[in-house]
Amino acid sequence: MPENPSHLGSFHDWVELARSSHGLFGSGGSGPDPARLRAVLGLLAPPEDVYLREGRTWRRDGVDGREVSWWPGFGPRTRAWVLRPAGATEPLPGLLTLHCDAGVKHLGRERLADGPDGPAPASARLRTDLYAGRAVADDLARQGFTVLCHDAFSWGSRGFEAAAMPERVLRDAEAELAARPGPPPGAAERYDAAARHHEHTLAKYCTLLGTSFAGMVVREDILALDHLAARPDVRTDAIGCVGLSGGGWRATLLHALDARIRAGAVAAMMSTFAQLPARHVDPHTWMLLPPGLSRECDWPELAAARAPAPLLVQYAEQDHLFTPEGMRGADAVLRARYTAARHPSGYRGSFHPGGHAFSEPMQREAAEWLREHLG
Repeated sequence: MPENPSHLGSFHDWVELARSSHGLFGSGGSGPDPARLRAVLGLLAPPEDVYLREGRTWRRDGVDGREVSWWPGFGPRTRAWVLRPAGATEPLPGLLTLHCDAGVKHLGRERLADGPDGPAPASARLRTDLYAGRAVADDLARQGFTVLCHDAFSWGSRGFEAAAMPERVLRDAEAELAARPGPPPGAAERYDAAARHHEHTLAKYCTLLGTSFAGMVVREDILALDHLAARPDVRTDAIGCVGLSGGGWRATLLHALDARIRAGAVAAMMSTFAQLPARHVDPHTWMLLPPGLSRECDWPELAAARAPAPLLVQYAEQDHLFTPEGMRGADAVLRARYTAARHPSGYRGSFHPGGHAFSEPMQREAAEWLREHLG
C-alpha cells in the first residue's frame, strides 16, 4: 500500500484506518457470494414487459444489421443494433459487445458498430484513440457471431437530458470547458462535459434509491442479455461478452453474475484495489466503484467468481489508469483462483505493449478466445 495517496494529502492515513477496520484489499477470501454481490450492487427488479420493437435492416461490408429497442422499465427506450454475417441463416454464437466510458456520453453503441446510416462521424476520434480505428462489433459479426451492441444506462439513447441537470452541474461543465485552450466547444462536447459532472448527482440518486451506478448499468446489460439469449438466431449454449475499459468492467460483472455468459473477454480493465488509492481513484467513473464492494471482494476475485468459466483478461502495459503492480497483482489472483478451480487454462492473462486501448492484436486475441470457447 502506498504510504501517501497523492489525492488525500495529510489525510493519507485514512486509507490504512479503513483497511484495518474492514479488512480491505486482501485476496485470501473465498470470493464474492452471488446473493451478497447482488445486494451490494442493489439490482432493481426487471420490468414485466420490455415492449421489444424491431426497426430498419441493412447490409454493408459483409454484415447484416437490424435495429432493435426495448423499455428497461423507466425512462426512454434502449436502442441497440443486432449484427450478423451477411446472408447467414443458422443460429450462431452470441456476443454482447459492451462500449467503454471514455467520458463521452452522447455516444454509446456507435463507437463499436456502424448502424443503418454508416459510421457516425462523431465516433471517429474515439475509435482512433481506443479501438485502433475499428468498428469492433462489425468485425466480430463478420467472424461468425450474432452480435448485440446496445447503449448503457446514462449513455446514448439512455442519456439524461441536459435540461434536467442541476444548474450547478451546467455551470461547472461550462467553467471546465472555458478553461480549455482551443476552439469553442460544440453541442456534443458541452453535453459530455455536463454529463460527466452529472454522474456525481446520479451516484447520489442511486444511493438514495437503494442501488448503485454499477448496479443500474449491469441491470440493463442483463436486459440486453435477455434479448440476445431469446433470439432464434443465437445459440443459447454459446453466449459471451467483450468490452474495453468501462465496457470491460461491464463484461466482468456480467461474467460474474449470469451463468448464461459462457466466456468473457476483458480489455484494459483489471487491477487490485490495493493499488488504486495512490493516484488512480479520481479518473474512474462511479460505475467501477460501487459502495461496499471493497468490503465484499477485490476486483480480480469478482472476475474469478465463476471460475472455471473461460475468461480472458488483457492488460495494457503502459495503461495510465492502473499501476503495473496492480495489474500484475490482479493477474496473480486470477491465476491462483482458476488453478484452485482445477482449470488453470480457463483463464488467460495477457500483457500488451501500449496505453489504455483495445489494440488490433488485443482484438484479434479476444476474437480467437471467444471463437475457441463458444465454438
